[in-house]
Amino acid sequence: MIPAAFDYVRAESAGHALELLAEHGDEAKLLAGGHSLIPLMKFRLAAPAVVVDIGRITELSYVRDAGDHLAIGALTRHRDIEISELVGTQAGLLAAATSKVGDPQVRHRGTIGGALAHGDPASDIPAALLALRATMVVEGPDGQREVSSDDFFTGFLETTIGEQDLLTEIRVPKVPDAGWSFQKFNRRAQDWAIVGAAVLVNGGSCGVGLVNMDSRPVRAAGVESAIAGGADAADAAASAADGLEPPADLNAGVEYRQHLARVLTRRGLEEAGA
Repeated sequence: MIPAAFDYVRAESAGHALELLAEHGDEAKLLAGGHSLIPLMKFRLAAPAVVVDIGRITELSYVRDAGDHLAIGALTRHRDIEISELVGTQAGLLAAATSKVGDPQVRHRGTIGGALAHGDPASDIPAALLALRATMVVEGPDGQREVSSDDFFTGFLETTIGEQDLLTEIRVPKVPDAGWSFQKFNRRAQDWAIVGAAVLVNGGSCGVGLVNMDSRPVRAAGVESAIAGGADAADAAASAADGLEPPADLNAGVEYRQHLARVLTRRGLEEAGA
């Protein structure tokens, strides 16, 4: 399919991107790696009048040690995160989840910010950042604000990013001694997950983010509470699907996804050392 006609503007900096968003309002869409926006435009599910290309803003591409957390620029490519020594040693769960995103071509072009801004519940990255309790930095007309991963995703393909906002940074707590596991069940290695589980065990606390188990990226709060209360992996994982509404599609029905969530979460907890 061919997208509807649109104007194209390349932003030279984060400030310039914000100016363009302020100028064009809801008629504009940001283009980073293009793996989310372009397919939507081809199917006419998105028809922006103006596409603002932010893919070459180098100031938003970095992985830095920021004391108690890692600061990752929103335009950092998946591949750069996957092979980052800092990410691997301080937040290994994120590196593992990133290595499962699409294929090498996707990981060399796609960005962490693009994956988050799209807000797809079937995406691997949001689940990992939920488990890690990351914080998103968003800039807009009213300045800069920090949004927790729990508050960032608001609905199906919806986030707290406003029409004139720009996601600039992701702050990931450093957990060098934590146990972790990323479990992904799919038909082929490069497919979207039918269900996935990102698990982090850090002392007596636990974080579990689930993939494709609701209309938005979610955490398994019941599992986290059970582990905090001293439950073993099997008993805690039994509540993985509690309160969630997984989709039913050609790949799996609701009950099968619920079953997969329990199985993958148990495996993840056991691998992470819960």
